[in-house]
Amino acid sequence: MLLSCVLLHALLAGPAEGLVRVPLTKRPVDEDGPVVAGEDAQRLLAWRHGLVYNADVPTTGEKGHAVALKNHLNAQYYGEVGVGTPPQNFTVIFDTGSADFWVPSSKCFLSIGCYLHASYKASKSATYKKNGKRVALRYGTGAISGYLSQDNVQVGGVVVKNQDFIEATREPSITFMFRKFDGILGLGFKEIARGGVEPVWYNMVNQHLVGSPVFSFWFNRHAGEGHGGEIVFGGIDPKHHKEEHKYVPVTKKGYWQFDMGDVLIGGKSTGLCTSRCAAIADSGTSLLVGPTAIITQINEKIGAPGIFSQECKEVASQYRQRILDLLLNEIDPTKICPSVGLCTHSGTQGVSFGIRTVVDDETGRSNDAVCHVCEMAVMWAKNQLAQDQTRDLILKYINTLCGYIPSPMGESSVDCKRLASMPDVAFSIGGKKFALTPEQYILKIGEGDATKCISGFVAMDIPPPRGPIWILGDIFMGAYHTVFDYGKMKVGFAKAA
Repeated sequence: MLLSCVLLHALLAGPAEGLVRVPLTKRPVDEDGPVVAGEDAQRLLAWRHGLVYNADVPTTGEKGHAVALKNHLNAQYYGEVGVGTPPQNFTVIFDTGSADFWVPSSKCFLSIGCYLHASYKASKSATYKKNGKRVALRYGTGAISGYLSQDNVQVGGVVVKNQDFIEATREPSITFMFRKFDGILGLGFKEIARGGVEPVWYNMVNQHLVGSPVFSFWFNRHAGEGHGGEIVFGGIDPKHHKEEHKYVPVTKKGYWQFDMGDVLIGGKSTGLCTSRCAAIADSGTSLLVGPTAIITQINEKIGAPGIFSQECKEVASQYRQRILDLLLNEIDPTKICPSVGLCTHSGTQGVSFGIRTVVDDETGRSNDAVCHVCEMAVMWAKNQLAQDQTRDLILKYINTLCGYIPSPMGESSVDCKRLASMPDVAFSIGGKKFALTPEQYILKIGEGDATKCISGFVAMDIPPPRGPIWILGDIFMGAYHTVFDYGKMKVGFAKAA
C-alpha cells in the first residue's frame, strides 16, 4: 500500500534555520488499486507483541531536522533514509509501533521480494562494521529474518553513526514482495527492539543530533496534492498545526501508549470506553483499529455491511430480554453473561481473543464467540438505557446491530453518496474531544463513477488487562498533528494544518 519516494536535494532548505526538509513527489490516488484493510488488522495481531508540547519544545527556529513523507492512497506514509558511506538510499516506513530498523540485504538470494527492492551492499560502504547476530521478525502477514550489521544512517540531513540495523536475508511473504517500501524504521521504545539494539531515534538523541528529544508527524491527507507529509526530528513546525496541542502521559513504554476515554458517534456515547481504554498512536498502521463492540455501532451508523453472525442472532433472539431485565434489576453487567450460562468466567471484555473458556457445542462451534457476543449485547443495552431509550427500541437495536458485526477481513465498503449524512466519530483524550468527520475516516479509491468508499475502521479485540485498546493510525494522525515527546514521556495532538 505504499509508494517509493524521490529525494529532491535541491529543495532541502526549510523555512527556518536548522530544519532540513526532504520533499517527495506523489503518485495518483488510484494508481495501485484498493487498500486491503485486513492486512492492517492481521499485522497488529502478530507484530505488536501479543496485542499487540510545552513552551520549551523547540520550533523550526531551533535545532531540528525534517524528513518529508510520501502519501499513498491516504493509507500509508514513508520517506527516504541513507545507509552507509556513501549513503545507499532506501524508502522506509517511519513506524512508531515498532523499534527495529531493517532493509533488504544484497545477500538475500532466495526471496523474490529482495530482487524487487533496493538492497544494502556492505562491501560498498566505508563505514560498515560486521555484527552477524541472527534476528527474525514476525508480522501478521509474513515474516523476515536476517542478521545485525552496523553502519552510519542518514536521516533528514543528519548522520547517525554506528547504528545497528537488520540486513534482511529472507522475505518469504508475498506481502513484502509487492510492497511499495524497502524497509521499516521503528520509532517505538527500545523495550520492544529485538536483540537489545539501540533504536535509531535513541542514537539521534544520544549523539546530540537534535535540539530536543521530540519528534512530530504531519500527514497531508490530500493524496496527490503537494508533499505527502513530514516528520520533524528535534522540534515542531508551527505551520503544521492550527491550535495548541493537548498532551497526555505515556502509560506504558514500548508503544506510544496512553489512556483515552469515551468514543462518541454523533455526540452519543458508545459505552465501552467510558471509564477508560488504552490507545496507541501508530504511524505504521493505516486505519483506526478498535473493539468489535464499538466498530459494530459505527458500522450501523455509516451503513457499512457486516457479516452474518449466527452467534449474535442466537443471543439476540433467546437472551436479549433476559439481559435487559437483569440490567433493569441493577445486576452487575460483568456478571450477566455468566448468570445466563453463556460465559464461565466472572465477566471480562474480549474473551473470544484466543481464550477457550467453554467446551464446543455439538455443531463444533466454539462458545467463546457466543460469550463475546453476549458481552457486547450487555454493553449495547446498558448504553441505550443510559440514553433513556424505551425497552422496545433497545431490543430492536440489539437485533439490528447483529447485522453489522465487522468482517474478519477488515475492509468494509460504504455508499459514497451517504457521506453527507454520516455522523462524526470523536475520541476523548485528556478530557478533550477529537472528532473525525466522514470525509476524514472514509477512504476514497478511484475517481468519478468508479469511486469506491471504504470505512477506515477495523475491529480487533484485546482482552484485559491490556485492553480494550484502540490503535489510532494514519487516519487519526492525518487529522491531528501528533507530537511524540520522548523527554517528558507525553504524546500531544492538535488539529492539523
